[in-house]
Amino acid sequence: MKRTVCGICVGILVLAVFGLPFGTASASAADKTTIVFGDYGWDSVQVHNRIAAFIVEEGLGYPVGYVQGETIMLNTALIQAKGGQAPDVNMESWEENWQDLYDEGLAKGKDPDTDEGFVNLGPNFPNSVQGWYVPRYVVEGDEERGIQPMAPDLESVFDLPRYWELFRDPEDPDKGRFYSCLPGWGCAEVNKLKFEAYNLSEFYNIMQPGSGPALAGSMVTAYKRGKPWLGYYWEPTWVLGKLDMLKLEEPEFDKEVWETTKACEYPAVKCDILVHKSLPEEAPDVVAFLENYETTLAINNRFLAYMQDNKASTEEAAAWFLKTYEDLWTGWVPEDVAARVKAAMK
Repeated sequence: MKRTVCGICVGILVLAVFGLPFGTASASAADKTTIVFGDYGWDSVQVHNRIAAFIVEEGLGYPVGYVQGETIMLNTALIQAKGGQAPDVNMESWEENWQDLYDEGLAKGKDPDTDEGFVNLGPNFPNSVQGWYVPRYVVEGDEERGIQPMAPDLESVFDLPRYWELFRDPEDPDKGRFYSCLPGWGCAEVNKLKFEAYNLSEFYNIMQPGSGPALAGSMVTAYKRGKPWLGYYWEPTWVLGKLDMLKLEEPEFDKEVWETTKACEYPAVKCDILVHKSLPEEAPDVVAFLENYETTLAINNRFLAYMQDNKASTEEAAAWFLKTYEDLWTGWVPEDVAARVKAAMK
């Protein structure tokens, strides 16, 4: 099954094909197709990419690569494209954030009359969380830190108009500031629609940081200073694993409301693993491995906290995972594959 590079991807996505620093590629890799992982802009997916890529390269003998980009760009490429500049694998889909495009890709994946589309291999981890947060001390105070409650009646998004001055935007003091997703992330558009549905634009500006670390940094800086902060975040992340944040209430998730105005809580999301529909034919052993690949929310929080505490790279976090959770990942692959991976780790 042949795939061609889509127009949206040419000249935009940058491919890096390389082995991980804690092992060397199999000698037979040159005879196999390169498995390209979509390297989205957040840490957890990049760690999963490097865990899976190390097993694919060292255990199964395929060369691996990464293509960088954001949600809509890479998932469009995953549906339409194949070649040196297109991903084969999305290790962390969060598909509700790009539902229409996901539905298109899944439908094409089932259509025998097109070479486009992807297939869903099942969850990487269940029970992920998204929402709007404030530090808990904003509502409840923190006796140990000498912080009094700043907004004791703040419980839901509908209370936010009364508290805009607490979250005052330093660049526009007549409104509050809400920290949203990065430009290009699917949740950025979701949050804009929520703002309209909850009538918050009159009271708040939406701030879109330029990077994931900038968004996390805004929360951490405010938290360390005991200051108010309001914005979007998600779990698993090291931030919500280490800081005591309070998720604001929204109306209970309703599919019809979500598909129209977004005026309800984010749906519970399973972060599934997606692969282009050609991969089962091109690399059936890789697909079999990815079908077995599954972690937990607690594991994700733990390796993200490891990264933060040790200033570790995503490659170092992947190496730590492979050593720490050997009993888990060795169950994803045959014994001979596991033996090659363990030998490469030494």
